[in-house]
Amino acid sequence: MKVLVSDNLSENGVDLLKQEDGIEVDVKTGMSEDELIAVIPAYHGLIVRSATKVTPKIIEAATNLKVIGRAGIGVDNINLEAAGKKGIIVMNTPEGNVITTGEHAMALMMSMSRNIPQANASVQSGEWAPKKFMGVELHDKTLGIIGLGRIGSIVADRAKAFHMKVVVYDPFIPQERAAKMGVEIAELKDVLARADFLSLHAPATADGSALLGKAEFDIVKPGLRIVNCARGSLIDPDALVQAIKDKKVAQAALDVYVKEPLAQDSVLRGVPEIILTPHLGASTEEAQEKVAVAVADQMIDFLKYGNVRNAVNMPSIDAETLNRIRPYLTLGEELGKFVSQLVEGAVEKVAIQYKGDVAGVNVEPITTSILKGILSQYVEGLNMVNSPFIAKERGIDVEESKSNEDMEYTSTVAVSVISKNGERSVMGSIFGKGDSRIVKIDEYHFEALLSKHMLILTNNDAPGVIGNVGNILGKNQINIAGFHLGRLKEKDKAVSVINIDSSPTSEVMRELKDTPNILSVNSVTL
Repeated sequence: MKVLVSDNLSENGVDLLKQEDGIEVDVKTGMSEDELIAVIPAYHGLIVRSATKVTPKIIEAATNLKVIGRAGIGVDNINLEAAGKKGIIVMNTPEGNVITTGEHAMALMMSMSRNIPQANASVQSGEWAPKKFMGVELHDKTLGIIGLGRIGSIVADRAKAFHMKVVVYDPFIPQERAAKMGVEIAELKDVLARADFLSLHAPATADGSALLGKAEFDIVKPGLRIVNCARGSLIDPDALVQAIKDKKVAQAALDVYVKEPLAQDSVLRGVPEIILTPHLGASTEEAQEKVAVAVADQMIDFLKYGNVRNAVNMPSIDAETLNRIRPYLTLGEELGKFVSQLVEGAVEKVAIQYKGDVAGVNVEPITTSILKGILSQYVEGLNMVNSPFIAKERGIDVEESKSNEDMEYTSTVAVSVISKNGERSVMGSIFGKGDSRIVKIDEYHFEALLSKHMLILTNNDAPGVIGNVGNILGKNQINIAGFHLGRLKEKDKAVSVINIDSSPTSEVMRELKDTPNILSVNSVTL
């Protein structure tokens, strides 16, 4: 077996591969796409960090490639769809850089609070002007954390050592766990209104939209200081700069950006109140050592023994079972993503019911796919291996049942999510050559295709509702690809699934919610 290392990797990781009998290793860094396309057919394994972009063209040329290992948590530089279609496993190393990223967030927070980069630049230039760099203490300040996963938990723990009050927005953290950690759970708007400092540790939103934009900056506590070591897309750069000009935000410290490297003409450059670092979250000797050794060990374990660990695009099951249940893995993850965007509040329980033919197979990977879909809206670094453990860690009770009773469809998968605010459920099935469809939402029946962008409406069953919705979407240039209506009886309530070609803006959502006879509107992005 031949393994190509195309990015800089710790020598210990490379040596681990070289010492393994039956594995040949080549280290070739800095290659262009064309150069990588030319050599990739000879290799069975590829190890990358963030520099190599594993494009569909490279994957298409990789005639012998079986596995791609990412030395780190993010796989944004790997085309997962192309890899999955070709049967190439993509692995990451989700545990290697959590400490180092958490510490970098704290370092940015402290650098920002005491103006350390600016003061250093001033002294280095020959100045001595201490009054220019008056700072603020962390002590007794309120730190807002968005996303209390592994990195967010590390930041919360260290912030408490500075005697900061920690308030968290994370819909998947139960009150019991928050109490054990000594943090408070609150809604996003409350966190923004109370926080003196704000640290982001959430994955990118499903549709790539900013979590913090103009509307959010309008409600923040004046003088807020923001740290982002998570995803660049979580903050609207233009809105951030304007919020600084308006004195709503005092400072920001950013390590991640929508596009990297950061463009020379970026609005973020040249703003004295913003500290910029070039994606250093995982850049410590210890973290690079950990991820290098981890990815090498996982690569050996797969190539020599067929064991799959930390796969992000398929479960750890045998090929025969995988082929049989593959459509249900896709359906399960989509149902999980779908229902998680309908439910409000921290999830306490997930109940999954398999009916028909699917009940006769090993459903554990499907359940894992469902949990991955549910948690993916709020947790970063998820894969088919760690999703059940993270669900357990967050106190989510998972209940699974099977039934072979006669029914309208060959097989169905039903997912119910129970939170402190109520229960929402969705049922899906596989049609034709593998199309995923919704056949039921709560008690309302449909046959609606699952698509990238959807609107879910609950409304009074009254004339004019559909027309009003069509007019609002039409004037906002949002095309309707499908409209599916379900109701229990005439002139009662109805639920609609609307497939649309683009994601609605917050203004469109507000207009829909204010329309007569519409009771609720949810935007769902898969």
